[in-house]
Amino acid sequence: MSDPSTLYLGLIGSAIAGLATGVGALPVLLIRQISQNTQGIMLGFGAGVMLAATSFSLIVPGLEAAAELVPNNSAYAAGVITLGIALGAVFLWLSHQYFPHEHFFKGREGSNQINLKRVWLFIVAITIHNFPEGLAVGVGFGGEDVSNAIALAVGIGLQNMPEGLVVALSLLAEKYSRREALLISLMTGMVEPLGGIIGAGAVTLARPILPIAMGFAAGAMLFVISDEIIPESNRLGYEKAGTIGVMVGFVVMMILDVTLG
Repeated sequence: MSDPSTLYLGLIGSAIAGLATGVGALPVLLIRQISQNTQGIMLGFGAGVMLAATSFSLIVPGLEAAAELVPNNSAYAAGVITLGIALGAVFLWLSHQYFPHEHFFKGREGSNQINLKRVWLFIVAITIHNFPEGLAVGVGFGGEDVSNAIALAVGIGLQNMPEGLVVALSLLAEKYSRREALLISLMTGMVEPLGGIIGAGAVTLARPILPIAMGFAAGAMLFVISDEIIPESNRLGYEKAGTIGVMVGFVVMMILDVTLG
């Protein structure tokens, strides 16, 4: 039987992280564009935060949880996390293959059999991106280390803020109004509470799946980082700006994990 307090924590933590997308988009009410160099740094920052969160808040605790289930068997712990990472990556890969969606910079992906307005294709793309983040927060709160889960939620919220602004500015470039850009950015973050409650619920219903669930969330996030965020941060020759952002974001999340976790 699941613990209601864990479900609430997973829901609240992922909802706050998701709302940060809308908070980050607020400057769109005052500005219409930022330089591509700055966008590269912001996206790189988000990738760095997610990379550190994946390492310190999902993979390391997942290995520890697996070691508690089967003591003195490091091969088992490594194998379980590896399986989880592979499953998470396959889940995201299949989502990209079969859900029609469109990225602002990479263009259209997925099935072409369903005709949707371009803005909805963008929303589907960001939803695919944000779901594993909410799932990661939920899985984090499903574990026993609440401080680690708080650090994870804060870190994902931090990376959602620059992402929300970039999305909103891209919508302005597509001739949407400031209000529409802000609301759509906010809406894209609201899939995270769904992922949060699924992650927390799954772990609390069956505690032994915690290691593989952490690996799954880590694999999904690694796929997003490598397939979407880093390529977009490096677009148009601004690789150095994206790299600086990745390094700063990684260090910020590492400090959060050490101080909060």
